[in-house]
Amino acid sequence: MNKILVVDDDKNILKIIKMRLEAKDFLVVCTMQEEEAAKLVKEEIFDLAIVDFKLEKESGIELMETLHEVCPELPVIILTAYGTINNAVDSMKRGAYSYLTKPFDYQELLLQINNALEKQRLTKEVKMLKEMVNDMYGSENIIGKSDEMKKVFEHVVLAAKTDSTVYICGESGTGKELIAKNLHVASPRRDMPFVAINCSAVPEALIESELFGYEKGAFTGAVSAKKGMFLQADKGTFFMDEVSEMPLTMQAKILRVLEEKEFYPLGSEKIVKVDVRIVVASNKNLEEEVKRGNFREDLFYRIHVIRIKLPPLRDRKGDVLLLAKYFLEKYAKKMDKKIKGFTPSASQKLMMYHWPGNVRELENAVECAIAMTIDDVITEDLILSAQETGTKKNDLKPLRNAKEEFERDYLVQLFEITNGNVSRAAKLSGKYRADIYELIKKYDLKPAEYRNSSV
Repeated sequence: MNKILVVDDDKNILKIIKMRLEAKDFLVVCTMQEEEAAKLVKEEIFDLAIVDFKLEKESGIELMETLHEVCPELPVIILTAYGTINNAVDSMKRGAYSYLTKPFDYQELLLQINNALEKQRLTKEVKMLKEMVNDMYGSENIIGKSDEMKKVFEHVVLAAKTDSTVYICGESGTGKELIAKNLHVASPRRDMPFVAINCSAVPEALIESELFGYEKGAFTGAVSAKKGMFLQADKGTFFMDEVSEMPLTMQAKILRVLEEKEFYPLGSEKIVKVDVRIVVASNKNLEEEVKRGNFREDLFYRIHVIRIKLPPLRDRKGDVLLLAKYFLEKYAKKMDKKIKGFTPSASQKLMMYHWPGNVRELENAVECAIAMTIDDVITEDLILSAQETGTKKNDLKPLRNAKEEFERDYLVQLFEITNGNVSRAAKLSGKYRADIYELIKKYDLKPAEYRNSSV
């Protein structure tokens, strides 16, 4: 039920507005005093305020500004018998949602209220989405400011609101389990268990007992009952990584659990019901696995509800140095080494490498460099080896595409190294500033985003 504050120096107006709005199921609080209105907003949560333009001690606009100091997002509708164009324009400029002149039509007032509440609801949702996405930029190795990762974070936040099954796909080392954990943390199930299984790491003979559990004596060696992973994840999230590696015989049983949310533990005749959010991941193309007969088509469509695709690191070059800096700080602290950062040539090498092992390979490379350095900076020779950073002969692209890709990556690298300073970038590249600005416009880059991110 929405709560509305009404401020007017006319008792009759207050009485009528209260009666009309309560008839529409609004909770209404009325006052004739400006001080009391300010106090109420400090002590209670209101969804909207209706304020008379002419009050006893101050104008309605002045009171509105006082209310906005306490609650900046509170929609305010100004009512007045002194309706002029100037008053209307002034009230809107200073933050009013809308402006109605007395005597007003109550249907118009209701329409304005409903529109304001809907706008406020959408504003809150957008703000929450932005806050959650921003929170994810640096959460547990899921680091990125590239457009590709921002889209991933937005999809995660939207998917987290639902209970639909999520299918995360991407190459090895792109961070699929970390995305699954962020999905869980951003969801209403965040305070319940997050349980994960790597289907490729469990022997076929054991996977059923691991998933469903078993009763004492269910098989040789079952000396006591064991709760399976599905039951451990009850009310929470169950993440199945490398789901493509699950045996076909097991896939049929998993399909039933996903559809019915119930199963029999091994050796039990008592059915167990669970309430779990399912998230699966695979580094293989499941559509191709279905065509090859390695993955059940019905299970594929059951898990393929919300799809989140993680880009490989080579497609998010703008995140390479950001990730490298994170790993440098992480492992320098772990190894108790005081390391300032990477030399420009080391940063360049990091940016130019294609990272087939993605974020996992980058992390390993940085950890190795920190372990091997005897200086307070990471130099080029400590980043991978010459053979590893060479260009593959079979990676040739059309000249135009290769040139544009190089130009964009080169610009990103420049801004990473120069901390987003266009003048320094121009000097370092030997180009005029005007040329750099043309390239910025061409590739829709924002130098400001690279400030305070150099490593």
